Amino acid sequence: MLQPFDKFLMFRNRLQKVYRHLSKQAARQGISCFRIYDHDLPEAPFIIERYGDALYVSEYKRRHGLSDEEHGAWLEGCTAVMSEVTGVAPEHIHIKMRQRKEGRQGQYQKLDEQRHEFAVSEAGLRFLVNLTDYLDTGLFLDHRITRGMVRERVAGRRVLNLFCYTGSFSVYALAGGASEVVSVDLSKTYLAWTERNVAQNFPDAPPHRTVHADALRFLKEEPAASCDLIVLDPPTFSNSKRMDDILDVQRDHVTMINDCLRLLRPGGLLYFSTNFTRFQLDRERLHAQGVRDITKATTPFDFAGKLQRWCYLIEK
Repeated sequence: MLQPFDKFLMFRNRLQKVYRHLSKQAARQGISCFRIYDHDLPEAPFIIERYGDALYVSEYKRRHGLSDEEHGAWLEGCTAVMSEVTGVAPEHIHIKMRQRKEGRQGQYQKLDEQRHEFAVSEAGLRFLVNLTDYLDTGLFLDHRITRGMVRERVAGRRVLNLFCYTGSFSVYALAGGASEVVSVDLSKTYLAWTERNVAQNFPDAPPHRTVHADALRFLKEEPAASCDLIVLDPPTFSNSKRMDDILDVQRDHVTMINDCLRLLRPGGLLYFSTNFTRFQLDRERLHAQGVRDITKATTPFDFAGKLQRWCYLIEK
């Protein structure tokens, strides 16, 4: 059986190896927010991400057999290793407990009533992140490349961002010269966060508006052929009381995608993604001109071999 010192040494060696490699790639690409470690060792079940001068750490909940005091000492030792390897001060390392569950169901769960936001940069844009108050940070790092793809294809186009979360795709679309961007979400908290992100980058009344609505109902009510590009990144599952029905991405994706296609003008584009690892796209029932799996093409360097989501480019 490994002794505590041996476990810390193994963790340090692994973290040092991956951090040296990934931080060099991030520096070459001018990236300040990236994933460092993703449960590489069973003895250290963490996700570790860097956001500027801070670290966000998720510890997977498990049966570790330690008392609260022993677990606290172990966590303190791991934090010291993280600080030593990355150069981030311990007071800037934020650790959360994360349940094992599919998709992004935890993104709307608030941990307390405070708001501790700070701005980070990505591709010349600024985003507010919060490493203390929610189970997720406000910026999904795995869609860094996908956001860039949207930015490159929206000039002069009307864009719809469904389940917009904190509006990172909306900010990229505005940066790409979209004629109008509409951000839709059921959470007023995240719509307000979206507006703050937009204001960080475009303080002078950009062509953007937020809509507080059930995205599924919104799709049914919007006029046909009313937009040119849609981003659809729904939760894997949702039974929110504010929704008309339960959302199950595997069961409901055909209806959602076809509703999006109805809103697109001819030649319009839909970026659809899901974190459901066992997802199977039902291509035959889609009213699409073309469907391309862009999962690999949108996988960032810091998620290579470990990305657990699917991404598709679907053409009207």
